[in-house]
Amino acid sequence: MLKVLKSGFYSTIQDHGRFGYREYGVPSSGAMDLYSSQFANTLLGNEGDSTVIEMTMIGGIFQFLKPTLIAISGGFMSPKLNEESIKQNTVIKVNSNDILSFGQVTKGFRTYLAVKGGIKSHSVLKSKSQYSPITKLSTISIGNILKYKPHYGKFLRPNASVKYEASILSDSTLEAFAGPEFNQLSKHLKEFLINSEFKVSKYNNRMAYQLEPLCNNNLNSIVTSPVLPGTVQLTPKGNLIILMRDCQTTGGYPRVLQLTEKSINILSQKAAGNSLKIRLKD
Repeated sequence: MLKVLKSGFYSTIQDHGRFGYREYGVPSSGAMDLYSSQFANTLLGNEGDSTVIEMTMIGGIFQFLKPTLIAISGGFMSPKLNEESIKQNTVIKVNSNDILSFGQVTKGFRTYLAVKGGIKSHSVLKSKSQYSPITKLSTISIGNILKYKPHYGKFLRPNASVKYEASILSDSTLEAFAGPEFNQLSKHLKEFLINSEFKVSKYNNRMAYQLEPLCNNNLNSIVTSPVLPGTVQLTPKGNLIILMRDCQTTGGYPRVLQLTEKSINILSQKAAGNSLKIRLKD
């Protein structure tokens, strides 16, 4: 079992996501940076959708009550095991009562902690991802006891050596396809979207990221239509809103772009003030 001594700024339990319920208005949720989450699980030989802890901006402190193996991936939060610095993107053995601590992120924005066999928690609508009100709790808290199956034996690496794709943290270009309403934009606005440098605004979370500056929008709202994580909406005031993992299932703003899956992962590792450019894919 894993005891939460300090939860961090915004830490949640996430897996691959909750699928098959969007018609009822249920977001898919899941790890914001699915690549980093799955990478940590792959190192341990876990299933790709095994449950992990996602930490945002400031990490937590955890006490392992039983021995196991862990892997840490994503943003860099200066992880330490019993006050000794440890590496990310590798398998690390922990013993009973070991203390794992994280600090403030210095690269990226979200960090993932995977445990051998995954974190064991209650499944709701075929997923363990925390999202209120679908799940009782929206984040982990001090004093929580998170279950995992202890691992006493040696680690037998089941997979070939894999290398973490660091561009997830360093890239500042978001690739996107034209959205359903893209061709309704003026030529000037299309060029503005592709040629401008944007910044992540302070309004960003697991539901959506807003970009700055505003666009000179020439489109009206649309009839409420389906949206997905990665959908880029343009509001009447000119706000660019990029929907993320916890986004709603429908929206009434024009859907001008749709980010690629990799670009969603890249964006999830950006903080307020970070610069971005958009590249249109054919």
